[in-house]
Amino acid sequence: MIQGSCCCGAVKFELLAIPAMMGTCHCSRCRKAGASTIVFTRKEDLKWHQGKEHVARYMPEAPYKYGRCFCKICGSSLGEILSEEASFPVAANALDGDIGLKNQFHEFTAEKPGWYQICDDAPQSPGHP
Repeated sequence: MIQGSCCCGAVKFELLAIPAMMGTCHCSRCRKAGASTIVFTRKEDLKWHQGKEHVARYMPEAPYKYGRCFCKICGSSLGEILSEEASFPVAANALDGDIGLKNQFHEFTAEKPGWYQICDDAPQSPGHP
């Protein structure tokens, strides 16, 4: 239904259902990973087409617990696409077309840099909503 891939095309997947929501995280970790806007999908709605073996996971030190996935070849951020959780975030930048969702929240706005302006009316939270 919704095709996704990395920049070089080595990783290809599909979301079989419209994601539950889309939001933007402004924390320094998400910004540095290049995956600030994320969509939430269920594990059973993710179908791999190719390249799962090309996905690497960066595991942070405590207190952070969520790993960040990326293509080993081109470095494209993929969110938490290797997660074993029932639902998890996928980087919206990895989706190949319009998914018909609008941004539904902004979190960690207390960490947002001054050069970035939020230009929608989605609810904002200084931390997790």
